[in-house]
Parts: sequence; C-alpha cells; structure tokens
Amino acid sequence: MTEVQVSGGDSSTFHGLGIAPGLLSILDTKGFKSPTPIQKQAIPPGIEGKDVIGVAQTGTGKTLAFGIPMVQLITRLSIENPSHQGFGLILLPTRELALQVEETIRTIGGPLRIKTAIIIGGASMRPQITALRARPHVVIATPGRLLDHMEQKNISLAGVKAVVFDEADRMLDMGFWPQIRSIVQALPADRQTMLFSATLSNEITDLARKHMKMPVSIEVSPPGTTAERVTQEFFFVQKNDKSRLLESILSKFNGSTLVFTRTKHGAKRLTRAVHAMGHTAAEIHGNRSLNQRKDALEGFKKGKYRVLVATDIAARGIDVKGIELVVNYDMPMQTADYVHRIGRTARAGAEGHAITFAESSERGEVRNIERLTRVAVKVSALPTDMPPSRAMPVVARDERQRHFSSRPSHGRSSHAPAYRSHGSFGGGSSHASFGSRSAPRSPHSSSGSSHARPSSSSFSRSPHARPAHARSPHARRSNFRRPHSSGGPSAS
Repeated sequence: MTEVQVSGGDSSTFHGLGIAPGLLSILDTKGFKSPTPIQKQAIPPGIEGKDVIGVAQTGTGKTLAFGIPMVQLITRLSIENPSHQGFGLILLPTRELALQVEETIRTIGGPLRIKTAIIIGGASMRPQITALRARPHVVIATPGRLLDHMEQKNISLAGVKAVVFDEADRMLDMGFWPQIRSIVQALPADRQTMLFSATLSNEITDLARKHMKMPVSIEVSPPGTTAERVTQEFFFVQKNDKSRLLESILSKFNGSTLVFTRTKHGAKRLTRAVHAMGHTAAEIHGNRSLNQRKDALEGFKKGKYRVLVATDIAARGIDVKGIELVVNYDMPMQTADYVHRIGRTARAGAEGHAITFAESSERGEVRNIERLTRVAVKVSALPTDMPPSRAMPVVARDERQRHFSSRPSHGRSSHAPAYRSHGSFGGGSSHASFGSRSAPRSPHSSSGSSHARPSSSSFSRSPHARPAHARSPHARRSNFRRPHSSGGPSAS
C-alpha cells in the first residue's frame, strides 16, 4: 500500500493531474479552477485505476476527487467499446448526500452525455426502474434501496467497473454492515474501489484494505480534523434552559443557522419553538418525506428559512454555502458526527462558528470530542440576558408517525439489512449477479414463480425483508443492461 500525506492547500490548476482535455474544458467552464488538496492527491491514482482510501475534512471537495476519475473511466470505456456494459456505482449513507453527489456528477458528466440514475429510499420505485432501464453510466444509491432493486432484479452489479463508498466510516459502520457486505458480494472481483470520508477509524480502514488491491492511502488531514476556519464554543446548560440559550444566540447571530437535535421528535418540537421565537424555520429528518426534505433544504439555501433544524441524517448531506452558525442543540450520538456537524459551516475557505450545548452529565462526551479533534474546547459562561422560558410545543404521537402510515408494518426500514450473508466480504461471483437469468432460486419457489430468490448459498432472507406480496406492483423486474450507443460520450 502506498501512503500519501499532504497538508495545506494548493493553488495549481487541474492541468497535470491526468485529466482528459475534454473534461478539463468542462471543469474550467463550470468554474472549477484549482484542485483542493484531496483532489490534487486522489485524482491521479484514481484516473490510473488504482484503489484509493481518502481522508479529508468535510467540505474539501471529496465528490470531485472520486467523480472526475469515475466520469473519465466510463467515458474512455464508451469510446473504446461503444457496446460495453460497464458502469460506475456510488454508495452513500443518506438521501440528501446522494442528491447532491448526483448533481455534481451531472454537472461535469452531462456535457459528455454521461447519464445518471439516483436510487434512494423515500422515493417512488417506478421512476427509478425507468432510469435503470435507460442504462445509466453512473448509479448513485443508498444501500437499502439498491438492495431492493437487486432483489427484484432491476439491476445487476456484474457490470460495475468502479465503486465508491462515500462517507465510508458510516457506510462501513455496523449499522450498514450487512447491506454493504451483500452489495460487495455482488460486485465483480475485477473493479476499482475508492473510499472517502472525513473520519476513518483504524479498525474500519484495516478491514476495508483487506478487500482492496494495494490502495493508495491519502490523508490530507488526520481523522477528526475540523474545518480550518470554524471557531468552536461550548456551553454547559441545563436541559430546560436550552431553548432560552438558543433564543439568545439567534438574537446575536443574524445569518443562516443550522441546528442539530438528537431525535426526530425533538427536531419537530424545536422547529415550532423557533417559529415562536419569531424566526423562519424548517425541519429535515427521517419522518419527513423526500419532497418535504428537498423543499426544506432548497428553502434554506434560498433564504426562505433562516433556521434549519436537522437530525444527524443531514449532517453529511447538507452542502450549503454561507451557513454562518451551526448549533448542536443536543450532543451527537457518536463523537465522529461532531466533525460532520460543524463541517456544515466554514466550507470552501469561508469562516463560520459552531456552538454546542452540553449538559453537566455529558462532560465525558465533551472530553471524547477533545480527544478526537485534538483541540481543547472553549467553554463559555451562560449569557446573563437570556429571555424567559417559553413552553415547548407539544407534538402528538399520531402526527409524528403520519409519514409512516402508508407503509406496511412489516416493511423494511431504509437502514435495515436486506440479507444476512454467509459469504466473505470481497469480490463477487456469478452466483451473486442479480442480473443473470441463471441466478439461483429459492428452494421454496416454484419453477414458474415471479418471486424467485437467490439461494441461501449467496444470501438468506432477513426477518426485516418485505415478503413478495407486499412489494409495489410497479416494482417490476428487468435486467439492467448497458446501451449499444454509437460513439458514446467523448472526453476529447
């Protein structure tokens, strides 16, 4: 394995990194003038087809670091063999992050006729099936929904030429492990693999390297490094005084503010409380539909809402320039999420401020943050002019659950594993190719059944998986095949 470590920025252009002239012209047209450190170090080995592990603080341009090599690879394959069936796969933990990565890939790949498909939970299956039938060049997906399409044979991963695990620490965390293992088993052994994240534990990195081919390890900043231009401040405050402290802070900071809560219910209550304080606010969390989350994010970007209240589902999926303040109303469940939360401000060289509310019982968590970031946090005294207490709004239980009412009670959560795999975490075989007509059937399926399953030698059903009769009637199976284009996209 090759180790590469850099520090500081770089003012050079994208020339000299191995990028094709056509793609260089697009980058220049779109306003991408100088590569960030992670881009400067990751793009050359990525274009050479090497496996890459990249660690860089959030907001430093990791999407282009893997997007440019992937777009150039797929473009080259289309030029060399217009009938090729290879495509790129990008896996991410959240819908918001998937939407923003897809937008970046379209920005640089659209002029080269690179087609994308976005496969995420919370959206209708039908347009996703249509997108897959159009045989895209790059598929951007969250693990749960990708497994849904694999299960229904809407996609085969046998043609994957390059796979990216963005926010790899979360993707390879135990909560996603069964899904990731099932997906990796379905991938061909001959592939390029890239992992990118702001934080990577040594244990997860060691595990990932066992299934990569002599990866180039790039560490632009040590794991846990926070954005360079973000200032940090902590308050120890009683739980009942948090809303008063927030109201005081919002009166002193006039810019866009992102507030993180620990729970969906807390986000809803706090959004209403912020409204009562006289500020425009929106909420984004798992109980909101995809359209509601998109509307909230777009409204926040355009200034319709001054305050966006979010759970950690959005910590790695919000890329909004100009956020002045991040408030951790609740401490994060995982210490590493602190880095991702405060990384929403001070992006792309801008300045920002992050304030964290901690209760006296959470001093241990504060020390964990100090150890991770290697920075002694600044603890400030509570303001003496905090406003009087307000009654927090009451949210009825049936209101909190309304977004789940249309889903069968036995349906699978977007984060629940689709399969419990008995194989190894490595290159796939023909038995794991969901697009093959010879895919093994479940011993319980009849020869004419339209709901055949992979055999237990590849996967076994999870108790969380949805039974065949509960699937959408629109989620019809179709084999995912590459287009026979004439000429294909060109990077020259």
